[in-house]
Amino acid sequence: MDFLKTLSASQLIDLANDWRLWGRLDQLAPELSAKPWRTWLFMGGRGAGKTRAGAQWITGMVAGLAGYGPCETGRIALIGETFADVRDVMVGGDSGLLACAPSQDRPNWVASRRTLEWSNGATAMAFSSEDPEALRGPQFEIAWGDELGKWVRAAETFDMLQFALRLGSAPRQLITTTPRPVPTLKALLSAADTVTTRARTQDNAANLAPEFLAYVEERYGGSALGRQELAGELIEEVVGALWTRAMVAAAQGEAPTLGRIIVAVDPPAASHAKADECGIIVAGLADDGVAWVLDDLSVQGARPEQWAAIVADAACEYCADRVVAEANQGGDMVDAVLRSVEPNLPVKLVHATRGKHVRAEPVATLYARRKVRHARPMPTLEDQMCAFDGSRSGGSPDRLDALVWALTELVLQRVGAPKIRTL
Repeated sequence: MDFLKTLSASQLIDLANDWRLWGRLDQLAPELSAKPWRTWLFMGGRGAGKTRAGAQWITGMVAGLAGYGPCETGRIALIGETFADVRDVMVGGDSGLLACAPSQDRPNWVASRRTLEWSNGATAMAFSSEDPEALRGPQFEIAWGDELGKWVRAAETFDMLQFALRLGSAPRQLITTTPRPVPTLKALLSAADTVTTRARTQDNAANLAPEFLAYVEERYGGSALGRQELAGELIEEVVGALWTRAMVAAAQGEAPTLGRIIVAVDPPAASHAKADECGIIVAGLADDGVAWVLDDLSVQGARPEQWAAIVADAACEYCADRVVAEANQGGDMVDAVLRSVEPNLPVKLVHATRGKHVRAEPVATLYARRKVRHARPMPTLEDQMCAFDGSRSGGSPDRLDALVWALTELVLQRVGAPKIRTL
């Protein structure tokens, strides 16, 4: 406090506007001395402070502040999904360039020219990803592209921007985005001249409503959508997979009162610590014929008596009508292990006579027809589902196997498996 009293009014203003003091480390541009970079890729969840980081980077470059490096030519490109996004978020938003600018040097937005102009002559031009051809002709030294994952013509717009970044001694660009598995973003991630920083929504909790954080964490936490939109993870789709992320997201809901309930088990072939997972899935059937996946209790490296105890406890907790266990590995041993833990366990042994992909296809069709729902996010199970394309490269999807057994018993057996009757 005594130190602040020694500062002049202009020094206090400079201190208040010094983003290096107030921003989080992930919101500060990477040091060029550590690794020369052309692209700073900032991937983060919703509300993680990406826009503020972009606006502060442009502001610091225009002002030539220490640690930013000067923008020698003052020529800047701003690219958003649409012109409205550039105007309303990147320029005029709560964390945009106008809001972040020092009061003594606030730039002027000229709507007729779609430019943002500073008193020192620096000019930022606005562009829409809908019109990549507009980037032909102009040239720039620095660029800020926001929400690349949503760009309408991402590849074309990004390519045209690279040809336009040709001024100054070291043209650079910042891309701020919530990650989506678009090819342009994936290529940027692997580029040698890209430096990537990441942030979660929770990292910016001090600037977000507590009620918002509590709600989105409860509703989306752990789900694929939550991992993308809150944790800022890049969730990729696998070409040829039986399930998509959209299918899994559409299956989320709150389970009603259920009738029949099944605990399905896909036992591991071995019992050592590095053995395959023991897939354990709990599912039930509602009166309207929709199956609900209630829990994923799968466990890695458990001894037979350990996974059998989990199965028995689940059957008791959920009042299961039946335990369905694959018996291809162990046969009678599987039944014996389960009954050693709970003698009255209603066990039904099933044998796989067809490949995993063939058995899983009708179950995936149930999801496509909205005949299966998930009572809560089950990230590891859902990752296995969305990665399963029938190849051997994905290993043994034991959680998925247990899911297939559970839903086959609950739904497909009722309609004469393996066919699914069209209603």
